[in-house]
Amino acid sequence: MISKTAIIKNKMGIHVRPSGLIIAETQNYTGSILLKSKGMEMELNSIMDLLALGLEMGDELEISVSGEDEESYSSKLVGIFEETYDFPPK
Repeated sequence: MISKTAIIKNKMGIHVRPSGLIIAETQNYTGSILLKSKGMEMELNSIMDLLALGLEMGDELEISVSGEDEESYSSKLVGIFEETYDFPPK
């Protein structure tokens, strides 16, 4: 298991639209993804799981990946969570 930390940079936090994009990116991963933030811990299985964390700009998120290609996949997830999403695109 590999654990890395991400800082939420999106101005509006991780709301429904970025959550959908994040879940779409993780759907085909065969390992497990565990998220920890604000004293809560959960497996990343659905948009509702992700929204339940209430991630806001500046929040720290620990991402733990267990499975195939843990190192590169955990780095990819850090990038996805630290993305600055702009809806609608300008």
